[in-house]
Amino acid sequence: MAEAPRDQAALRRARWKLLGLGAFFLLPFVAGTLVWWLDLAPGAAGNYGTLLAPRPVKLPQNGTLRGKWLLVQFDGGACSERCERKLYFMRQVRKAMGREVGRVERLWIITDEVTPRPEVLQAIEGTVTAPLSSFPDAALFSAEGGGDRVDHLYVVDPLGNLMMRFPREPEPARVIKDLQRLLRVSRFG
Repeated sequence: MAEAPRDQAALRRARWKLLGLGAFFLLPFVAGTLVWWLDLAPGAAGNYGTLLAPRPVKLPQNGTLRGKWLLVQFDGGACSERCERKLYFMRQVRKAMGREVGRVERLWIITDEVTPRPEVLQAIEGTVTAPLSSFPDAALFSAEGGGDRVDHLYVVDPLGNLMMRFPREPEPARVIKDLQRLLRVSRFG
């Protein structure tokens, strides 16, 4: 009878070893499933905006733009309601950068000869405006499927390379997430 407790203890140790061994071999499957379910796979596109092959662009001569991340918009000076929404959107996205706000600037390329209304300019205070004629590389800002560049917002990096395009009517939270990620990994700007 003295042997029974010893056998019970050995049996419990053996069961724990078997459970540990089973967990060890099951762990890769659980981890793989979790990575797939949470979309954490390396190489998976984590960005919302479309990454473009970096193309150097010559920016309008303005000291506040040099060395900054730029949100660029193309639109006419009459600035329709949609244009105003994009300008407001760019302002809010920049403000959402928090302490990194000084690293991001906004540029509105005016595609026609119309002077923007004073109330629009006042509402977008801090946005740099430039006529299309002062922007020789505007043709590099292409749109998907031959569409119009007016439909998109673009990102130019601090080195002056066009590198990202956001879709028409972008989702603010996803744009902010993309820009925060760029600012976090970048030492420039």
